[in-house]
Amino acid sequence: MAEMKFRPEPAFQKLAAMQKARHHYFRWTPRTARITFIYVAVIPSIMGYVAYQTDGLWDLRAKRRGDMTREI
Repeated sequence: MAEMKFRPEPAFQKLAAMQKARHHYFRWTPRTARITFIYVAVIPSIMGYVAYQTDGLWDLRAKRRGDMTREI
């Protein structure tokens, strides 16, 4: 069998190089600060609030053989 040589796609190589050096070109702008604040503070706060409000509301225990499917 003839040996096949693999030549990577130049566009993929450029993309990989760009992603590898992305942190060198990052700048804090009002937009990036707002997005970061939303992901770091707002979304976890909303999820925590919902979790505390619904804590104990549903019985999520798995049913075993012989258990009734309907809660009484």
